Amino acid sequence: MSISADSEQLREGRPFDPYGAHRDDPYAFLAGLEGAEPVFYAPLLGAWCVTRREDMVAVLRDDRSFSARDHNPRPAVELPEDVSRMFRTWRGVDAVAVGSLDPPEHAKVREVLNAGFTPARVRDFEPTIRTIATAHAERFAAAEESDLISGFAVPYALEVICRRLGIPDEYLDRCRTWSEQRIELMMVRSDVDPELLREHARGLMEFGAFARSLVRERLASPRDDLISELLHEGRAGHTLTADEVSVQVPTLIFAGHMTCAEALGTIFFQQLGSPGGWAEVVDGKVGTRELVEEGLRFDSPLAGMYRTALRDVVVGGVPLAEGSRLLLLYGAAGRDSRSHACPAAFAPGSGSAAHLAFGHGIHFCLGAGFARAELEIAVQAVAARMPGLRLAPGLPPRHRPVFPLRALTELRVRHRADD
Repeated sequence: MSISADSEQLREGRPFDPYGAHRDDPYAFLAGLEGAEPVFYAPLLGAWCVTRREDMVAVLRDDRSFSARDHNPRPAVELPEDVSRMFRTWRGVDAVAVGSLDPPEHAKVREVLNAGFTPARVRDFEPTIRTIATAHAERFAAAEESDLISGFAVPYALEVICRRLGIPDEYLDRCRTWSEQRIELMMVRSDVDPELLREHARGLMEFGAFARSLVRERLASPRDDLISELLHEGRAGHTLTADEVSVQVPTLIFAGHMTCAEALGTIFFQQLGSPGGWAEVVDGKVGTRELVEEGLRFDSPLAGMYRTALRDVVVGGVPLAEGSRLLLLYGAAGRDSRSHACPAAFAPGSGSAAHLAFGHGIHFCLGAGFARAELEIAVQAVAARMPGLRLAPGLPPRHRPVFPLRALTELRVRHRADD
């Protein structure tokens, strides 16, 4: 039986505000709707929010009824015309990253990208990840108290993905800045100085130009890196053109380090605040794989992804018209009481692998195996060098207003001087 979308309650929607009132804990609000109203309209987001795992999976499996073309958050205010133009074209005119492609165009690009993240490729790259993790953990351990996000998680994750792509170290800071500028433009919620927006947009234009320049270099002179593999090796003889690779590079940088750093923030914060604390990781009572999976389940670094209905559909019993915008709340799926025994408790080893942190269907995260290895290795490196790690005294950390990303502003930690 479907619920009438004409009912007064559905028309008015729910006051879901992940940028304000529900920024730090959206799950308490969403838990109250899971059973009675698993699909609700959020006026602030201009989207129908889907909270049940089974409904999300159904949407993600139905590529004929739902499009990923407009899957990113939109600015909540109108951008200046020149900023809007740059924001639309910084990758190139009509350029579309793989996460926004629908079939059949999606399959060709995805097939080649997948080849860069096979289990064998991940295993071959693991020694490099360990070297990077060790270096960052040793630098981070030099200070008795520091911010784990800016001092370890972000620089570590950024260096790992950039090393895999073949991006020189001198560009790491710029890649971070460009990624932040993209976030600022996507997440504009209120009036902002137009000149600041232009600065962000010009940064993205530089990001796109940098990607194209790097790809041209690898096209002429291949190296042992992912960009060269996409251009020259491919899979079963298939490669991507220089333009196709250039479009994907910024996404691989952005998604490859942002979500990893965000996941590390959750993993460390939750385990350090648990009754057993960090000691349970150090002595092996909590395994790194179980800890990583639970962190991904408990507070997914990507709390959701948008889809657009290509025709009239019914989702979770609610009829939605063609063109309706849906927000699939992956984080809420991790708290679905029908899929998890203790949805609101952080409990490594309790079957966390059923989460949707990496999505589902044809857009399942192509770097999921790479990310899992990267997260585990990071935890192991910190445990080896900082066995006495603990939260620094003070107020609990807050989340940045960058929903659907789930990013802590900072995570102050301490460790004993004799660690």
